[in-house]
Amino acid sequence: MEVAIEGKGGEIPAAPRVLNRLDLREKVVIGDALHTQKELSRQIVAAGGDYIWFVKGNQAQIEEDIRLWFEPDVQPIPGMNFPPKDFESVTLTNKGHGRIEQRTLTVSSQLKGFLPWPHLEQVFKLERRFTSIRTGKVQKQVVYGITSLSRQDITPRQLLQMTRAYWGIENGLHYRRDVTLLEDRTRMTKGRMGQAMACINNLVLGILLGKLKFRYLPRTRRYFAAHPDEALSLITRL
Repeated sequence: MEVAIEGKGGEIPAAPRVLNRLDLREKVVIGDALHTQKELSRQIVAAGGDYIWFVKGNQAQIEEDIRLWFEPDVQPIPGMNFPPKDFESVTLTNKGHGRIEQRTLTVSSQLKGFLPWPHLEQVFKLERRFTSIRTGKVQKQVVYGITSLSRQDITPRQLLQMTRAYWGIENGLHYRRDVTLLEDRTRMTKGRMGQAMACINNLVLGILLGKLKFRYLPRTRRYFAAHPDEALSLITRL
């Protein structure tokens, strides 16, 4: 589902329009930090759905509060103690693309009612550790997030799998559109030319990667650019 963005507008005002066209009942909407917006969260839950958002600089105070919550406890004042935290963690490890990827997700529901965010049920910390098999070099990333799904609605393992699936879409679809198919460089601003090209790019990806199972889009693109007769034959016989 796509909508045209008027003028030089961004994605934020377009997102509610897209969601208004969808049946969100019992659906989960996942988005990057750009879409971590209170009104969008209210809209999704009011329509019967749930959200999973990543939290970064555009919600700096929320991010800082969550970060501090997951920090190791400092020593309490003598004679006092900290209440126990309800942390629950899960770790998944995968090997591929020349590296070992380890993801650890920790959740907590104790900030519900404390953070000023609509329909918040849980917060989470996602730690990613990437180890190069060839060099042994280690890279680490930490991101934080919020969700309207309660611990009864979703387990930490399921939440981790959903966040990983989201990044798979981000890398498998949006990166290919933006970088390989050069959508980010488009200067098509007349009428709905940009939207038409976006639809064509989706069709190309659906045919080459979805239906025909090509693995590497740049190599496939170069091949069909050098063999336009095969590209035309491919289109006409589908």
